[in-house]
Amino acid sequence: MPARATQRDQTRNRIIDAAARAFAERGFRATSTRDIAARARANQGLITYHFQSKLELWKAAVNRIFERLGSPLASLEAAPRAADGRAQVREAIRAYVRFAAAHPELFRLMIEEGKHADARMRWLVDTHLRPLYAHVERLIAAYSPGLDRALLPHAYYTLAGAGSLIFAVGPECRRLTGLDPTDEHAIEAHAEFVARLLVP
Repeated sequence: MPARATQRDQTRNRIIDAAARAFAERGFRATSTRDIAARARANQGLITYHFQSKLELWKAAVNRIFERLGSPLASLEAAPRAADGRAQVREAIRAYVRFAAAHPELFRLMIEEGKHADARMRWLVDTHLRPLYAHVERLIAAYSPGLDRALLPHAYYTLAGAGSLIFAVGPECRRLTGLDPTDEHAIEAHAEFVARLLVP
């Protein structure tokens, strides 16, 4: 790839990553493209060069987050069925918790957008959350076939909250408990705790 094209792609990726953090922290309405440009260390004109609108940039940022989440989950789903199904579900939960630790913007974004019954929320659900929900449903069907299907929404949101909240409110956690949730040992301890909590 020519140097100019590489630089263009790098700039676009920086803008998307900066946008994901900004939208997750401040929400779509309160985030300006000027703020995103500053975070990305890019000229604001480059945002309009790469994206036709703030909504298009928001969608690109959301797509990036869920593409990153999809990779470890797809690997786990494609793995050969383990003899101990509960152990395999626990590993899927650990993978999700590790992802949430590395990308606290995921939960922040879901909280921010989930509050509004608007077109962005509908797009987020239909494009990304519905497939994620189906993934959880498949895991439960495979490894907890006795679970009442009416409890699936509760299982899904328990996993989302238990696995993500500590990282989404990291500064609060440090102030309240003295625990740094970004510490590698804390992440692994939380992954194991949530896995054992949800799949005893």
